[in-house]
Amino acid sequence: MTPAIWPRLPGEPALTRRSFAVLGAATLAAVSANAERPSTSASPTAAALLADCDLVQRACEALHPGLHRYNTPSQMRQHFDTLREEFVASASSGDWQARSYLALARLTAAVRCGHTYANFYNQSDAVRRSLFEGANRIPCEFRWLDGRMVVTRDLSVEQRLPLGTQIVGISGVPTRELLQRLMALTRADGSNDAKRIALLEVRGLERYETFDILLALTTAALSPAMSLDIVSADGLPRQVTVAPLSDEQRLAARRVAVDDARAGWRFERLDSKVTVLSMPDWALYRSRWDWKKFIGECFEKLTAAPPRALVLDLRGNEGGLDVGDEILPYLTAEPIEVASPPRLVRYRDVPSDLEPYLDTWDPSFRHWGPDARRVDDRFFSLKGDDGPGGRARILPRKPRFAGRVFVLIGPDNSSATFQFAERARASGLATLVGRTTGGNQRGINGGAFFFLRLPACGLEVDVPLIARFAPGNPPDAGLAPDVEVRTTFESLVDSEDLEMAAVHRLLA
Repeated sequence: MTPAIWPRLPGEPALTRRSFAVLGAATLAAVSANAERPSTSASPTAAALLADCDLVQRACEALHPGLHRYNTPSQMRQHFDTLREEFVASASSGDWQARSYLALARLTAAVRCGHTYANFYNQSDAVRRSLFEGANRIPCEFRWLDGRMVVTRDLSVEQRLPLGTQIVGISGVPTRELLQRLMALTRADGSNDAKRIALLEVRGLERYETFDILLALTTAALSPAMSLDIVSADGLPRQVTVAPLSDEQRLAARRVAVDDARAGWRFERLDSKVTVLSMPDWALYRSRWDWKKFIGECFEKLTAAPPRALVLDLRGNEGGLDVGDEILPYLTAEPIEVASPPRLVRYRDVPSDLEPYLDTWDPSFRHWGPDARRVDDRFFSLKGDDGPGGRARILPRKPRFAGRVFVLIGPDNSSATFQFAERARASGLATLVGRTTGGNQRGINGGAFFFLRLPACGLEVDVPLIARFAPGNPPDAGLAPDVEVRTTFESLVDSEDLEMAAVHRLLA
């Protein structure tokens, strides 16, 4: 969220969808007393829910810098009106809170900002238990390929979903249709649908998998048995019934332990040619591990016995801290400058009527004051950003690695890792290998946040406060790699690492 090339405000961390969970009590204990507003079993009145809708619209229009990046004001008003209709309809239903959550998901997805959503991790304990932690998880890990779910790991008790099984329907709904339904509820920047699809895969990397949550809220008859239409390894269509996983079973199957202080980082020398630094997560806010020291030690080892190439594996990593700031200086012999667009905000001071409903970790976000200077009738530019955009410098640091550097990227890279990929390319210090990133070349919103608490429905919405918009007319897309890799059914079934294979071809 806070790009590596952007100067930070004092105390401003870079965050991802997982980051708010790891911030935990150490940060959020300091927010206002309404931070843990409990869910209630009784439905609020329609009038109370409409007041929540008014609050969402008011907060977004006053605070969100990217609200009209992909929607006209008229289109956004229509989205807010749809939210009102869906909230009122939910008031008379037994599952009013689930329906309210889906209405918020539909609204925030329509904003087309990857950092605007009803964040799973920022909901109250009661909401998480009620909406996100049922026994309704699909019992496998999978990747999407041409509208089909290709199983990459069978977690079913019945062992009916072996590697390579194609799931083509769930509870009678074709998976192509299901994917389109869920994408309309899924956050991403602009038209970057690859990011939406990546979020809707299950790969054992998240505490809450987006697919698990949205499938459970939109699909009936998932528990106590789940009906799946599949194409098995022999190519024949079948229908199987499997027991869904509980939330506890999904957690137990995660590939990175919840308490892993190093967030799955690994530094491995594969052979005389290639050394790999794998970093599946940069959300290290509460970790006591000295990751900066670890990076320095990695480069000392690299220069002591240099391989031909260093591979920085960022696949699956949305972002977190600006780890890239610690890596790029070891790769350059001379100072390098890269462009840095200004930080744009919508306000100098938060409107007083919104104050009671906004939580954050830094009170300075409430009052930019004179640090925010008017640039036009919509935006203020934060202090230190002059004109259309300045320059940021990468200063060399020893020991320098002088070999070739490859960065493995994909659609998950949409926050700090997206910015790192941009900077690595702009500086000419690395070759990008893999698939097009998440994020958007037109710029993203983030850097500072309010957590908007809605009193009637008991739900929360993340509202980003700082925007960086690239000048000119860049494409409404993620960042394409220098060397593209295309996932195939065979590569998934064979568990082939196409990106690493491409690196070895380039070295050959």
